[in-house]
Amino acid sequence: MNIKIYRLDNPIREYAWGSETFISNLLGIPSPAPAPQAELWLGSNPQAPSLVREGKRVISLRELILEDPVEMLGEQAAERFSDTLPFLLKVLSAARPLSIQAHPDIEQAREGFERENAAGIPLDALNRNYKDPNHKPELICALTPFELMSGFRDPREIAGLLTYLDLGAALPGAEILLADPTDPSLRALFEALLSISGEKRDRLLAVLLRHVAAAPPRSEKEKRAFSWVDRLSHFYPGDIGILAPILLNTFRLQPGEALYNRAGVLHAYLEGSGIEIMANSDNVLRGGLTTKYINPAELLKILSGLAGPADIVQAETTDRIEFIYRAPAREFELSRIRIVSPASFTPGRRNGPEILLCVEGSTTVIRGNNPDLQLQKGGSIFIPFGVGSYTIRGEGVLYRAAIPGS
Repeated sequence: MNIKIYRLDNPIREYAWGSETFISNLLGIPSPAPAPQAELWLGSNPQAPSLVREGKRVISLRELILEDPVEMLGEQAAERFSDTLPFLLKVLSAARPLSIQAHPDIEQAREGFERENAAGIPLDALNRNYKDPNHKPELICALTPFELMSGFRDPREIAGLLTYLDLGAALPGAEILLADPTDPSLRALFEALLSISGEKRDRLLAVLLRHVAAAPPRSEKEKRAFSWVDRLSHFYPGDIGILAPILLNTFRLQPGEALYNRAGVLHAYLEGSGIEIMANSDNVLRGGLTTKYINPAELLKILSGLAGPADIVQAETTDRIEFIYRAPAREFELSRIRIVSPASFTPGRRNGPEILLCVEGSTTVIRGNNPDLQLQKGGSIFIPFGVGSYTIRGEGVLYRAAIPGS
């Protein structure tokens, strides 16, 4: 059987926080778009799978894989991931901040999914926490300057900020943290903040904004945090998440830099565009900066050890063509391929199927005696495992989603 490479037709997800220009410009379609375009999904997630043409049929990538999982995924990957593509690749473009969120680990996801099924909560219910029994580790690689928050600051640093901003008396639980700046005290503070509502919350936020406005930032780090407190207050007035830049690591990725969010790490993407890759899941537990459902008790249950530095991932390369972002996830590996003629790229040992997305230039994918396949900016392809080796030539930049070696 002559297995071929498939061009992908990928769904655009329209969320209020999305950009009206970035994804449409990437795809070469009319810009600005009539509605915010937040994410471009490349994969087989049942909520919004990519489409492919197979003969005279147009079917979902999910259906294509299920017709012949071994040829599409490879025998090992098909067995390991139950005949499903284990990763989901996205282009994400945020014109305004996303919700503060965390994702469960695999055991928490399975338990929560089964518990909510047993309780009879529909999968599309607004109060549903677990949409599937999978975890969702994820990696974001910046295409533009990318602002985000990830992980709690060291409790001692938070205590110092609260002291400098004179917020000890205003925040419930702050006195405990100031007296004992440790993870348990930080968890108690965060739990207390999640429980605040109504007038008490409004008074607290008014004090926060007044004190931040009056405090000169003592470093670039504080300047960024204080600026985002102010900006979040305009995006989400009255939301307790306005406090997040004081509690979380807040920083900027430059294009080509990446960050990995493991299970249980509280994070929020604030502004910018990037390539995101994750395990094929949609389990999200939110803590603020949103109008969607928040379950404080469930969020606190899945949070891992609170404090710790953000997990920045440095790209590794041996040939100056492929730059690999290695992360401790068994489902995915992301790499950036920059080709300048006459150089070419041929992958080494393949461990499963791949998705290629071209974000710049024009390239050609060559496989044996098969017709060459042109891949230009905005174009993407699915390369089944059964295809074997291939070569890319031309001038351009591509992102490659693959399964890492076991």
